[in-house]
Amino acid sequence: MKQPEQVSHNSPEDTCPTDNADEINLLDLLLVLAKRWKMIIGVPFVVAVITAVITLFMPNIYTAKTMIIPSDDNSGGMGAALMSQLGGLAGMAGSLGGKTTGDLYVTMLKSETIKDPIIDNFKLLEKYEAKLRADVYKTLDSSSSITLGKKDGVITVSFSDKDPKFAASIANAYIDQLGKLAAQLSMAGAGSNRKFYEKQIAETRADLSRAEEALKEFQSKNKTISVPDQAKATIEGVAQLRGQLAIKEVELGTLKHKFTDNSQEVKSAKAAVAQLRGQIASLEGNGSGSSSIPNLGTVPQLGQEYMGLMREFKIQEAVLEMLTKQYELAQVTESKDTAPFQLLEKAKAPERKSKPKRAQIVIMAAFATGFLMVLLAFLQQFSEQMAPEDRQRWEQIKALLPDMPDSILRLWKRITTR
Repeated sequence: MKQPEQVSHNSPEDTCPTDNADEINLLDLLLVLAKRWKMIIGVPFVVAVITAVITLFMPNIYTAKTMIIPSDDNSGGMGAALMSQLGGLAGMAGSLGGKTTGDLYVTMLKSETIKDPIIDNFKLLEKYEAKLRADVYKTLDSSSSITLGKKDGVITVSFSDKDPKFAASIANAYIDQLGKLAAQLSMAGAGSNRKFYEKQIAETRADLSRAEEALKEFQSKNKTISVPDQAKATIEGVAQLRGQLAIKEVELGTLKHKFTDNSQEVKSAKAAVAQLRGQIASLEGNGSGSSSIPNLGTVPQLGQEYMGLMREFKIQEAVLEMLTKQYELAQVTESKDTAPFQLLEKAKAPERKSKPKRAQIVIMAAFATGFLMVLLAFLQQFSEQMAPEDRQRWEQIKALLPDMPDSILRLWKRITTR
């Protein structure tokens, strides 16, 4: 007799596996933190209290700052004389992102030339108990901050010290020394420019005198020659351009002695010279056979000779006029004894400390310790639940660790005794 088949009535728990051993249970994590809450809260609290006590013994540091606005006269005057006098240094400052007077001043403020008078005037060797000036340089660098605003171009000099009055004095001393150095170099550059222009003016006056005599002699021989107004205007235009060309060629020669041919200054000067030469060539008709200066009717040969003499006279006259203006500018620059910048804000003794920020230090110490305590709590929980095989390996590792320093020391002795 066929027996009826048995029907299996398994529960859903038997048919669906529920192996969640690898899943992280949030309650288990909270349980680990709850078991060791005293350590997680207590240790950071103790560290915070100790840190707060330590910060109370830290001296207050005060930061004084002063701000200046560099003068914007690099095209001429004191700024131009300064840039030309410090040609190599100006090029180095410019290579960092634009050749401005502000970049140059920042470089000067960080130089030992500025720091040496400050060290001597304030006797910083004795104050910082340093034997070498190099040590004082490092102290000044670490205590000072010299920045140039990229948008507004304002230079800010800050100095930090325990004494607020001393911090203000050092910050102002940086600006005072910068003013003296900049004015000194500017006047030196203007003085050399003045002497150079004196020489050029003397030579140009001699050339002008010869051109004038030649023109008078020609006029006395050939009587009066009528020159068209168009020819006169063209000759005067060429003369003015020749004068400008002479000045630009002098500037180009000066720049070549201070910068490389790849520098922006030399390239700009070369472009200006080429442009002037092109304009002169178009007026004189050099190389093309056509000139803007017309002939003189029935006596073209005699007229052209006359216009050549007149052109030479006008050129020397224009060159002398421009050189005289540059000479007067150099004289004015040399006579100035003021710093080529404006003082925007003078440093005052700060009323509030800049550091230490005690509350911030205490909070950071407490949070860092709390994080370490949480990590330690999970390590302890892991150690308690470690399998016997893993515990045995861990004990072996701990047994080997004490011998590690001795092994390293013995290896070091072997290396050094060879």
